[in-house]
Amino acid sequence: MNPLTSRHNVLFEKAFCRFFGHKFKTVRKVTDHFKEFECKVCHCHATNDVKGNKIHLSDELKDINKTLNQLYQKRQVAL
Repeated sequence: MNPLTSRHNVLFEKAFCRFFGHKFKTVRKVTDHFKEFECKVCHCHATNDVKGNKIHLSDELKDINKTLNQLYQKRQVAL
């Protein structure tokens, strides 16, 4: 693919999401209350915060979600 076309598509996707908002789909269920999301248009990643709002998924939050999922799985097995 032409690099200019690729760059144009990325800029268009980001502009589309800024104007109309992200179209999130659930990628991974961490617990019953926490999930990880990905935008169908611009492919950015997000997760829930404590209040239920979607926030950018940083590396630190990925590690927290991974640990939380491991604890959640252990708890489910124990019950």
